[in-house]
Amino acid sequence: MKDAIATGMALGAAADLLLGDPRRRHPVAGFGTLAAGLERRAWRDDRATGAAFAGGLVAAAAGLGVALDRLTRRQPVVRAGVTALVTWTVLGGTSLGRAATTLEGHLADGDLPAARAALPTLAGRDPGGLGEGELARATIESVAENTADAAVGPLLWGAVAGLPGLLAYRAANTLDAMVGHRSPRYERFGWAAARTDDVLGWLPARLTAALTVACAPLVGGDARGALRTWWRDGAAHPSPNAGRCEAATAGALGVRLGGRNVYGSRVEDRPVLGDGRAPRAGDIGRAVRLSRAVWTAAGVLAVATRAISRNGKPAAAPSVN
Repeated sequence: MKDAIATGMALGAAADLLLGDPRRRHPVAGFGTLAAGLERRAWRDDRATGAAFAGGLVAAAAGLGVALDRLTRRQPVVRAGVTALVTWTVLGGTSLGRAATTLEGHLADGDLPAARAALPTLAGRDPGGLGEGELARATIESVAENTADAAVGPLLWGAVAGLPGLLAYRAANTLDAMVGHRSPRYERFGWAAARTDDVLGWLPARLTAALTVACAPLVGGDARGALRTWWRDGAAHPSPNAGRCEAATAGALGVRLGGRNVYGSRVEDRPVLGDGRAPRAGDIGRAVRLSRAVWTAAGVLAVATRAISRNGKPAAAPSVN
């Protein structure tokens, strides 16, 4: 077993592809519960407290990864098993697709109330009053963004930093989802969590966009349209990362994303991404298939990156006698 981390990542990615998230006692949900309890006690309306909160939890997750790495270093079979379990835990690509497919099914049945009730599992916007087209748009945007956040990001950081990378990235992304959004309560307290996620998500978002271009033909999409829309429209999005993924997906599928989003009392008018038609319910399935192709390709790249290195360092060149 030349590299137990690579083997474990491959097994963990396969488990997510076949099984989806663990159905009970999900460790990420447990981390979220712990973070929510700490946030209620630690919250202050200032950036310093928020930075200590986010930094401490991300450091704790990375520290757990370091401990697991050291404890299993001389036990390759155990190391591969632990890595597989951690990888399976932090990935969410298959569950993302399942949630989107469920909403698509409600739309296909003409059940708008059920589709609206399903949207909060994918996006934080207010689903009240949204019609088929807007529900489809919200779902496709969520699938595009979360392909990077829930699948490509963990795989990339696992390839770069092993167990600490897998756990630290997922902790940062979870905290951003909890406190990183703009609201009166989290405008300052959540600033550090949001910026940490932006930094760690910068490269995964662009890798996701590039893989969207490469994988578009596999689902009948337009690779040239994906590349053109990514480069033309990606930077217009208010997020430094999500816009790249959403723009590439819009171009690949030939649809138009962006527009008005309502988050409770807050309204955002986002720039239009792409120049195709408005999304329809049937486009959700295409987005899910594209997402799966993208993160599967990312998994192959991540495992290959680990496999050609030794403990994360370039393998030594053979000696010539």
